[in-house]
Amino acid sequence: MEKLDPGIREKIDHWLQGNYDEETKAALREKLEQEKYEELTDAFYKDLEFGTGGIRGIMGIGSNRVNKYTFGMATQGLSNFLNARHPGEQVKVAIAHDCRNNSETLARVVADVFSANGIKVYLFEGLRPTPELSFAIRELNCHGGVMLTASHNPKEYNGYKAYGSDGGQLVAPQDQQVMEEVQKITSVDEIKFDGNPELIDEIGEAIDEKYLEAITALSVSRDAIKRQKDLKIVFSPIHGTAGVLAPAALERYGFTNVTLVEEQMQYDGNFPTVEYPNPEEKEALTLALDKAREIDAELVMATDPDADRVGIAVKDHRDEWTLLNGNQTGTLLINYMLNAWKEAGKLTGNEYIVKTIVTSYLIDRIANEYGVECYNTLTGFKYIGELMTRFEGKKTFIAGGEESYGYLVGEHVRDKDAIVASTIIAEMAAYYKDQGSSLFEALLDMYVEHGYFREKLVSVYKRGKKGAEEIQQMLKNYREAPPKQLAGSDVVIIKDYKTGREKNISSGKTTDINLPSSNVLQFVTEDGSIVSVRPSGTEPKIKFYCSVNTELESRGEFEAVTEQLEEKMDRIIEELTG
Repeated sequence: MEKLDPGIREKIDHWLQGNYDEETKAALREKLEQEKYEELTDAFYKDLEFGTGGIRGIMGIGSNRVNKYTFGMATQGLSNFLNARHPGEQVKVAIAHDCRNNSETLARVVADVFSANGIKVYLFEGLRPTPELSFAIRELNCHGGVMLTASHNPKEYNGYKAYGSDGGQLVAPQDQQVMEEVQKITSVDEIKFDGNPELIDEIGEAIDEKYLEAITALSVSRDAIKRQKDLKIVFSPIHGTAGVLAPAALERYGFTNVTLVEEQMQYDGNFPTVEYPNPEEKEALTLALDKAREIDAELVMATDPDADRVGIAVKDHRDEWTLLNGNQTGTLLINYMLNAWKEAGKLTGNEYIVKTIVTSYLIDRIANEYGVECYNTLTGFKYIGELMTRFEGKKTFIAGGEESYGYLVGEHVRDKDAIVASTIIAEMAAYYKDQGSSLFEALLDMYVEHGYFREKLVSVYKRGKKGAEEIQQMLKNYREAPPKQLAGSDVVIIKDYKTGREKNISSGKTTDINLPSSNVLQFVTEDGSIVSVRPSGTEPKIKFYCSVNTELESRGEFEAVTEQLEEKMDRIIEELTG
């Protein structure tokens, strides 16, 4: 007895009878014969959605899978948008892909569809980092671009990220307009697959060179590197695109003692040496840390497959390897850059840094002490890029970052950049070593000088339709009956980014939040604790970003104070979720 929903069977029949290639049809027929109904249901029960960030999904056959047809529809919609927006112009786009399975083939499909629509295509001849795509769009004066990547998702996934002419991911209103154009493509017959080779140019080494030059120009401690050029660094691209450029970038900065994790220098979309290619996870850094212990290294760095995020490990006060979290690395990086600019006499009062609302507020405090403006954006680096474009030519961007391990130094791109972040982190390690210190000691000294901020992200999973309803109910409850206290401290400010209003509890006064509407709530307590609550946009979970802080009198008190702050965060999360 057939167990397929009639609507799904109808969609499958449409694929079997429609303008799809024979290989796809044969694979579909085989799955039907083998009665793989559950698999077929998941592959066809909906259409893979082109959201504000593009597409991300599991590769395979079906309307809910990443394949040449779903990417073809996305590209046809984007082509229609670009051609309508730039009538009478020769529209130009750049395309890059990471190391994921099928990426090279899919990139060629995307290039064919663009060119079939009369659009000039600059296609990278091999895999490249996401930030280099952003650089190429700007360098080649393109109207847009596409990066094929699923970032740090498992190996079954691939994705499609759309970029604007500034080299940043699409933001409002363009993101919505492109989504609408993609939704208008209802049939595979509307996709122009027959590419025009005359409109496709391969790019590579020349852009690599310009990109590396731009990164090298951002060095601020050249003398320290000269003295500490043999700093022992272990680097891994975790089978991804950073392997193309990060070793060369570190070499140009002057580092001569970089050990690469050879097993992970092989480009491989199966990521055979890790469970997940995510530098936030200690497991992904296992081989790098083994190598570091073997050679007694001083710094470990690892990047995700598309080289826009970097995780680092350093030796702590017990001479043991410890992973820094995204807030710690980002704060260290920005503190270092502000200090370097101050020492060089480059701070004029017109500089700024940017972070997201869920990233450490120690950054705001440090920037304030340097007299540099710190802007907060919604979660997502595209908002940081958008702000940079708005200020281009008016203010000078020093650095920016978000707690999810994505950082940028310099204005050469409009996305997070793990290549430049890796070089500046290495330079920072050389600078502190030159002063007789280390990155970990610099972290503690920063806490002593500016305050010890500790952060934690807790995700509560609520699966299925019932789970989605529970998440909405939790947010409704927080809005209607917000907490009066957190860990014994009065809640004094409530920020609702959905309504765009900030309320001061004691005075009752409300003020506007000048950011786009987003389903985020923020509670600020009298003692400076901050909790941000938001549903995940991609997974069935609700996220709690908790930040607490206190004074740190000396390096020696670090462990005891850490314990107190961790207990406080656990208490706050328990009060909110218990």
